[in-house]
Amino acid sequence: MAVTLSYFADAREALGRSEERLELPPGVATVGTLRQYLCARGEPWTMLARSGTRFAINGAVAPGLASPIRDGDEIAVFPAITGG
Repeated sequence: MAVTLSYFADAREALGRSEERLELPPGVATVGTLRQYLCARGEPWTMLARSGTRFAINGAVAPGLASPIRDGDEIAVFPAITGG
């Protein structure tokens, strides 16, 4: 299964890219397993495990880590936002 990932804000800066096309291995079929797969890449990817990181699938915010992903999906990654 292949997906397109778009990274925003701090994630884009830390990862040094705004987008990538990625072929996912079998078993990566939800937002949660995608996040685990990306974090397994090591630093700086582990930043995506922080509480508050949000994902959107094809323009709709994923309601949780169990949200399914499918071949051809466009997944946006928004890091945790801080501020006041």
